[in-house]
Amino acid sequence: MKKKFGIAIIVLIFVAIAAGLVLYVVTHDIAVLNPQGAIGKHERDLLVISSLLMLIVVVPALVLTLGIAWKYRATNENAKYTPNWGHSNLAEVIWWGVPCIIIIFLAIITYKTTHELNPFTPLKSDKKPIEIQVVALDWKWLFILKDQGVAAVNFVQFPENTPLNFEITADAPMNSFWIPQLGGQIYAMPAMRTKLHLIANAQGVFRGCSANISGRGFAGMVFHAKSSTQEEFDQWVENTRQSQNLLTFDEYEKIAEPSTYDPVKTYKLVDMNLFDQIVEKYTKPAGK
Repeated sequence: MKKKFGIAIIVLIFVAIAAGLVLYVVTHDIAVLNPQGAIGKHERDLLVISSLLMLIVVVPALVLTLGIAWKYRATNENAKYTPNWGHSNLAEVIWWGVPCIIIIFLAIITYKTTHELNPFTPLKSDKKPIEIQVVALDWKWLFILKDQGVAAVNFVQFPENTPLNFEITADAPMNSFWIPQLGGQIYAMPAMRTKLHLIANAQGVFRGCSANISGRGFAGMVFHAKSSTQEEFDQWVENTRQSQNLLTFDEYEKIAEPSTYDPVKTYKLVDMNLFDQIVEKYTKPAGK
């Protein structure tokens, strides 16, 4: 009777933990588990599949740990005592074979998705991509839409179901650009250009952030990425072009000064080669 009661307690503990985790996921908006783009959905599926495969080892190990501790407790005089036992072919097959099979599956999945989700690979679409240049600063983000002639601090807008070609650099310590609901992060480094291709399959305002601690203003280094209809995007571009804020290189140097929790600010882009100048400023010989 006591044995059955102990087993029931262990089972109830695991059920309670599992139910709590499920309840938390259902009642909370976890960005990476609520993707709004094709890349984000693919990454979410990869995360779930990998976690479930690893749980095949983790859950039995936890159950056995509690079960062995219960069975061989000091007060259980009925536990079988086998001090000379040292080997079991069946046990060896299970605890070596099962993990090896899981690792093989994970290796295949990783190899396949590493190529499919290569951030440098453009997305296939019948729509013309939107080119967005991104500069990581202390402690804010500057977005430049060169083709549209506009720019903004801590805000970017684009049409839904349209490929987004991000070109990313930094004019501050190395950082990491991340819009969790659209896809994974990629690093931003001075004097370098990295690329990231994403797409938003729904309208909405998605939180973007820095995924790399970069100093005292890190917590406030967030931005909003708005996915809208093509008409709303065109209207935003037109309104921004009428802005009295002109983004020249001199104005950019003021923006680049370290500051925290900067509000959204839009600009009419005047210097069309601004992004190139930001990248190349670190590649010029000293004194030039």
